[in-house]
Amino acid sequence: MKKKENGTKKIKKPWPTKDAMEQVYKMKLWGDNESHFYSGVGSHHSEIVNPYIDVLKSFLTSFKNPLTVCDLGCGDFNVGKELVKHTKKYVAIDIVTDLIKHNKETFKEENLEFHCLDIAVDDLPSGDCVLLRQVLQHLSNAEVQSIISKLTNFKYVILTEHIPEGDFVANKDIISGQGIRLKKQSGLNLLASPFNFKVKEEKQLLSVILNDCNGVIETTFYRLF
Repeated sequence: MKKKENGTKKIKKPWPTKDAMEQVYKMKLWGDNESHFYSGVGSHHSEIVNPYIDVLKSFLTSFKNPLTVCDLGCGDFNVGKELVKHTKKYVAIDIVTDLIKHNKETFKEENLEFHCLDIAVDDLPSGDCVLLRQVLQHLSNAEVQSIISKLTNFKYVILTEHIPEGDFVANKDIISGQGIRLKKQSGLNLLASPFNFKVKEEKQLLSVILNDCNGVIETTFYRLF
């Protein structure tokens, strides 16, 4: 923590992620579909989105008592809007203030809430299941570690990541922002060093290989307790 000349403490932001993600939407770095907010092909490409929605619907409807779901990094909500009706409560979170404001005005359901939070810094809402869909891939190892330290309050985690095909060195560090580890021929593995995430069960739910996109988009289920 730095000190100003007058001796008072100056608090430094731990990570510039909020600024980076706001820039992504402002400059349309993930593309543009005539909407002010567009979360990229990962949220709109039918080959990626449709199988994911099918798998999540199957999971969510398998419970006698519907789950409370926390969607961490909900983006433009093109995917999440298809899942809300299968939950007891759906809490959608993103770091971009104007995006959350837009989502609140656009998507309205009795069991749906939107919150603007930095999931690496702020406390997370309570719930049964966390969805992290192509979110951690954009974040530094320090931020990933901060986030997964909070996941032990949930019973289930469903993680989707864009990773290289075949063998790769996991968890190479990056600077948080638009890019992902794929550029370094790396991808996240939460069970490997330096994260060593402890789970009771791990199961791959979905693996999508795209002809026009390098790597594989994998969705993995974790049961924590």
